[in-house]
Amino acid sequence: MADPDALSLEKDRAARAAVRRVRPGMRVVLGTGTTAAYAIRALAQRFSSGPGIEAVASSGMSETLAREHGLAVRSLAPDDRFDILIDGADEVTPHLDLTKGGGGALFREKYLARLADEVVIVVDHTKLVDRLGRRAPLPVEVVPFARPVVARQLGERRYGVRLRTAPDGTPFRTENGNEILDLTPPAPLDAPAAVESELRGVPGVVETGLFVGLVHRVFVGLPDDTVEELERPAAASSPAPSRAPAR
Repeated sequence: MADPDALSLEKDRAARAAVRRVRPGMRVVLGTGTTAAYAIRALAQRFSSGPGIEAVASSGMSETLAREHGLAVRSLAPDDRFDILIDGADEVTPHLDLTKGGGGALFREKYLARLADEVVIVVDHTKLVDRLGRRAPLPVEVVPFARPVVARQLGERRYGVRLRTAPDGTPFRTENGNEILDLTPPAPLDAPAAVESELRGVPGVVETGLFVGLVHRVFVGLPDDTVEELERPAAASSPAPSRAPAR
């Protein structure tokens, strides 16, 4: 098992490398989760004084963290487009498809990703997989009223289905008022785009944690104190990695 402290350092190095892509005046989406928090703190160190950035957060938790560290955060505007989104992920494939949603903000993260010119992901090395569904569940956000039927229908399709719960044992609620089902597929996904379409087609499913074809760049913290940068590959090609010492 990987050392949690070592993984924390990997995430921090990767987040700092990703944040170097941000310039003053940019419109930036702040992701949600433990890894995104490293990026928020790195952004605050660069932009909390002097020329700043325009930030919109994908969750109340990220907004609070950003404000605590001196970053100004505003609400989503009707005509918003963003220069960059920086976030974490639960799984990353060589084609830069993702599983996300461990932090419970998958709808807002995905919605904002579609408004961003560049989607940048920060992970430690353990998040790299050959196929999605290998190491993390596939979250789906569902309407609470429909959840019992949705859970049965997904179970009939051979998914393992687990209702995500809060610390007090009640169903976890997203900031949209919905619930999350964490799915275990019968096998790792060979065609994540097809699975995304299948899951989105189930009535009562609001959004899935499958991010297919949305990501432009991934920064991976490695155990040797370097950061590997993966760019979205052209069709039927593999990402070309570049490695540089972390700063």
